[in-house]
Amino acid sequence: MQPVHNYIHIIGQLVVILSYFSTMWNELSSKAKSGDFKSLSRLLSLVENRVEGYYEFLSSLSFGTHQKVVGITGPPGAGKSTLTDTLIAEWVKQGKRVGVLCVDPSSPFHLGALLGDRIRMSSWYNNDKVYIRSLASRGSLGGLHPMILEMTDVMRMAGFDIILVETVGVGQSEIEIAGLADCTVVVLVPESGDEIQVMKAGLMEIADIFVVNKADRPGADLFVANLNNMLHQSSTPDKAPTPVVKTIAVEHKGSAAVCEAIEATHRSSNAKRKTWLLAARAMQIIAKERTRDIDKQVFLKDIEQQQDTWNLYRFIKKYISH
Repeated sequence: MQPVHNYIHIIGQLVVILSYFSTMWNELSSKAKSGDFKSLSRLLSLVENRVEGYYEFLSSLSFGTHQKVVGITGPPGAGKSTLTDTLIAEWVKQGKRVGVLCVDPSSPFHLGALLGDRIRMSSWYNNDKVYIRSLASRGSLGGLHPMILEMTDVMRMAGFDIILVETVGVGQSEIEIAGLADCTVVVLVPESGDEIQVMKAGLMEIADIFVVNKADRPGADLFVANLNNMLHQSSTPDKAPTPVVKTIAVEHKGSAAVCEAIEATHRSSNAKRKTWLLAARAMQIIAKERTRDIDKQVFLKDIEQQQDTWNLYRFIKKYISH
């Protein structure tokens, strides 16, 4: 009888643990919806670290369609964080609640966020309409946090009117953020001419709005004219050219026009784009869930041991054939 008793005792303990997690998720969710930022922070940390019950919690989420998820991307030094700060100010003036996820570069040593964005947005820390969370990219190749989709949905659940997601910089991130955001804002500066030529194809496809920041610099008007010309050439009868807005973010100039352009994009969004957006989100999560059981340290060690006879496709075959 003793083994049976032990088995029943273990089952009872598991039921208690699962009940605790379920209660914890429900309590934190309820508090976050009522505007408790501490509970929201806790929820984001639990989802970020995939704590027991996170997927069931995400599966139970429901939220409206009025929230706008706005992606801010662009090359380093374009003034993305300063622009984000001015956009927050515009929306707060309108009485809107704003949630911000800033993906900072990771430290190469401990993969933590360098927190540069928090310095620029420190004036909002005590505002009950604004929540800001810095995330490390954790070495993600695209410039976004590996759990950014899930954490954005937690922010949507919390009832923010606007959710801003700022990336590390342009690269693969402009494609990734297009699968995340309802509206993608690409921030450039007058000196970005050469970068536009290199990144043209990807940017043309995913940018909903171009912002030329630091527009008081020499050559700004010429750069805007060239950009508009390029956009007109790629437009079609059923697709208007992507709008270009000039800003001087440090002086809070042009931010109202950017907000208006974002609102206009949200109003004109079509069913085809929404379907593509949802498909992109679903594919990212499916790919991530399929690789979640791969132990990164074992994976690296396996690669290290095979370097002399390395063949990429032979190596990954054993992972994708399961």
